[in-house]
Amino acid sequence: MTGAFHREGSRIDLPAAGEGRFATPQPALLALGSNLGDRAATLTAAISALELVPGLELTGVSPVYESAAMKVGGVDDDAPRYLNLVVGIRYTGDPHTLLDAVNAIENEQGRVRVERWGDRTLDIDIVVFGTISLHDDRLTIPHPRAAERDFVLAPWLDLDPAAVLPGQGPVSALLAAIETTVQRHAALPSSGGSR
Repeated sequence: MTGAFHREGSRIDLPAAGEGRFATPQPALLALGSNLGDRAATLTAAISALELVPGLELTGVSPVYESAAMKVGGVDDDAPRYLNLVVGIRYTGDPHTLLDAVNAIENEQGRVRVERWGDRTLDIDIVVFGTISLHDDRLTIPHPRAAERDFVLAPWLDLDPAAVLPGQGPVSALLAAIETTVQRHAALPSSGGSR
């Protein structure tokens, strides 16, 4: 059985909610970023698309931050800057089905996978998924670099001041321990706190 995710005339078939390993909704956090095209419009469209994913309930949208591009070799100040935010969700289904859904949304927004950590119209990462720890050839949860990324930690802290990154500690302490280079951005008027 599959569910369908529709977006402006397209149809992407995905496994129906509940077909995976987790039959009850799991809280999760997704990090979204865009540094190509109309970044704010892309993030807005991605949030709308997430609301159409079978079994997914959006529980909060953080404020938007702007950051320098992070490449394999480090910060690239010559690359277009990113707009970033995080969204809280509850999802009925397994993490791999969620990964398929967010990859489909990235593809719908013109994501091209040529260069590792290259510029992109849209990037959606699963940061945490319930209390699970997962590592396989497709997915690692919690996200392996979340503790080092101010563009994930700062908006996450805005969304949930008591947030904890499993295995790493409180998000507030993690953010305080790294150099913060992100800046608040007024890109999405509907963002900011729980919905």
